[in-house]
Amino acid sequence: MSTQPLPLSGVTVVAVEQAVAAPFATRQLADLGARVVKIERPDGGDFARGYDTAARGLASHFVWCNRGKESVAVDLKDPRGLALVRRMVAGADVFVQNLAQGAAARLGLDAATLCAAHPWLIAVDVSGYGARGPYAHKRAYDMLVQCEAGLVSVTGTPEQPVKSGIPAADIAAGMYAFSGVLAALVRRGTTGRGGPVEVSLLDSLAEWMGHPLHHGMHGGAAPARTGLAHAVIAPYDAYPTVDGLVLLSVQNDREWRRLAERVLGRPELADDPAFATNTARVAGRAATDAVVATALAPLTAAEALARLDAAGIACARLNSVAELADHPQLTARDRWREVESPVGPLRALLPPIVFPDAPEPRMDRIPALGQDTDEVLAELGVPEAEVKELRDAGVIA
Repeated sequence: MSTQPLPLSGVTVVAVEQAVAAPFATRQLADLGARVVKIERPDGGDFARGYDTAARGLASHFVWCNRGKESVAVDLKDPRGLALVRRMVAGADVFVQNLAQGAAARLGLDAATLCAAHPWLIAVDVSGYGARGPYAHKRAYDMLVQCEAGLVSVTGTPEQPVKSGIPAADIAAGMYAFSGVLAALVRRGTTGRGGPVEVSLLDSLAEWMGHPLHHGMHGGAAPARTGLAHAVIAPYDAYPTVDGLVLLSVQNDREWRRLAERVLGRPELADDPAFATNTARVAGRAATDAVVATALAPLTAAEALARLDAAGIACARLNSVAELADHPQLTARDRWREVESPVGPLRALLPPIVFPDAPEPRMDRIPALGQDTDEVLAELGVPEAEVKELRDAGVIA
């Protein structure tokens, strides 16, 4: 039985957001109990609504990043609409925006301006490259930032660099915006003051590049692209079996000994100078991989995984996205829920942060564009006649 509320119950967030980075951050705030009011354009809303129609007619990115929010459709270019949003912000705890660089400042919705007017407010500016410097006004879509941050240079095969299959720069910035809000809330609890928070996609992904960055700066060369293999550990790769690939990782020489004795059936390799240390195995990677591949090739994937598990060797299947959706571990731990949406219930994962002594994270509906406009404006005290006038003028939807 839960004994405490969700940690962000009672916190109100207003977000002028689009695409992935800021919506991913605010969705996590909503999951943990915050009320999130999402401000969208009346003419189509968050452009991520139009990325695809894969989720039974809805866009998969939007479904992922926007459950648990209220949608208010307001034209910020109209002074009447902007005044409404400012009134919403005045009653909020947190404001988040990821408009194009300079756009929020022109509207008076940048963190510095808002925090000067509302000292208790936590205001987050999410940008591509930060507010200053030669890249400040460049467009910063995820793939471009992956390239600028060097992620693409270390991802892929020796012949072909590739971007990450997920929007890594957006996710990184969203995670730092989320944790930045949490840290600012803690500080406000002790000082009584909010303040501005700045997060950029480049800074976020550059931090995630820590291993190759430090390897390259201090070791003389960045790690090579090695596909599924690891640049400085061996064996660490995918190996074929009778009916599919199996991945394994040997992290130290003790594990190599167990692998040689209990899986490969080659105990002499544990002390062979050509294989006994990780440095030797990496230097002779082709021979190391050949020994492992030869031992696993006659086995089924299930047999190989059973042997590896019994020997205490880290291993995995190479799952498809469909196999992830039916992963036995997620099913066994009851990680799936249904979320309401304009097209009916959609399956969704519980968020990763678990509070065993609190209610389950909020998994509220995915809003239709402008679904909550009237209710939120009523809370602000806007008369029905004015709401109708604003709607007729296209200021709200």
